[in-house]
Amino acid sequence: MQFDVYQNPSPRMRDQYPFVVDIQSDLLGSLATRMVVPLAVTQLASDDVPRSLCPVFPVQGLQLMLLPFEAAPIPKRMLKTDVQSLKRFASEIVAAMDAVMSGV
Repeated sequence: MQFDVYQNPSPRMRDQYPFVVDIQSDLLGSLATRMVVPLAVTQLASDDVPRSLCPVFPVQGLQLMLLPFEAAPIPKRMLKTDVQSLKRFASEIVAAMDAVMSGV
């Protein structure tokens, strides 16, 4: 579901990006892929990145930074059980994606 958070399906990337957030509209649920954005450990993030582009969210006791410029489709079957929802932060996530798309 849109804005649900999942454990990163790539074990080798989990130290840097422990989770991904599904940003794809649920209206596209019949597709075999979902568009996801990695959530990075904030200690690895540059201080030069604007928070409007890369907002920070609490996920399972961690402060994780959304990296919208790293969005990528992955097979839906790779997303197992969701760990939480970021739906309450939908406006910040959409604004970050808009910044990538339109520079606003």
